[in-house]
Amino acid sequence: MTLILGLESSCDETAAALVDSERRVLAHRVAGQEAEHRPYGGVVPEIAARAHVDRLVPIIEDVLTEAGVSLADVDAIAATAGPGLIGGVMVGLVTGKALAHAAGKPLVAVNHLEGHALSPRLTDASLAFPYLLLLVSGGHCQLLLVRGVSNYRRLATTIDDAAGEAFDKTAKLLGLGYPGGPAVERVAAGGDPRGVALPRPLVGSSEPHFSFAGLKSAVARAAASGEHSVPDLAASFQQAVVDCLVDRTRIALAACPEASAFVVAGGVAANGAIRSALTGVAARFGKPFIAPPLWLCTDNGAMIAWAGAERLAAGLTDPLSIAARPRWPLDERAEAVRGAGVKA
Repeated sequence: MTLILGLESSCDETAAALVDSERRVLAHRVAGQEAEHRPYGGVVPEIAARAHVDRLVPIIEDVLTEAGVSLADVDAIAATAGPGLIGGVMVGLVTGKALAHAAGKPLVAVNHLEGHALSPRLTDASLAFPYLLLLVSGGHCQLLLVRGVSNYRRLATTIDDAAGEAFDKTAKLLGLGYPGGPAVERVAAGGDPRGVALPRPLVGSSEPHFSFAGLKSAVARAAASGEHSVPDLAASFQQAVVDCLVDRTRIALAACPEASAFVVAGGVAANGAIRSALTGVAARFGKPFIAPPLWLCTDNGAMIAWAGAERLAAGLTDPLSIAARPRWPLDERAEAVRGAGVKA
């Protein structure tokens, strides 16, 4: 059995966790920054990085104390090395390097997206490779065939905004506050999902990718018209996102008959309407639907520790010279997509 300390600081959650190779989470802590960023309606990178500096070491001390272990008992240090806000990524990675060097432990530099991609295997030991993954978060919206650790084939990505980014911007447009995703879902529960005519970008097209910028702009125009209630706007926006995700997922499932399951991960996977709709898509293709528990969908240290455990078992460790990366695609061989840039 191996014990991994995982550190996460890629956006606005400072997190640490201790996870062992038997899939036991011995301790985990997450410190959010909602109060710091709420006045700005979104994450301010400099504020986020400073908060990580203040909070990461105390959180690490807390998880070690809760688990009743010392750094000497840990077999490896796993830290997010990208992608993300580079200031925050550097705080976590440099801390991980310092701990690994001081304790003489291996360093595992984890791709934050691989943390999400492998997180369902932390809570579901039966999930076997390959599986189809919809990775849907604030910065990313991708469909990937997960063939194994460090082995991904990208099937689709967003050519502009990610779904989570569209949720946050819609929340800001509607005056719902920050964080936007939970706020939109909460208000949408009281609205009519067909109350406002909104576009479904790329739905019905043969192109496999996602696009949400036009939907966000349509919400802005509808809100400015003054003709619709906020609950109807929120519900109609959420339904449009659901319809886009369902349509694109259908294409990917048809292209991957070898997939053992359909998996959804990332912060937007916590949305109940999205989970419900995607469960139905998986059923139509005869695939099990798997999603991590809600606490494991948002950014956390446990998924980084588990990805570290899987990489360590595969013999994948990293030198202390490894650099932080603001952009780091899981499938670095994937062809460039119009509009998506290097984040794809």
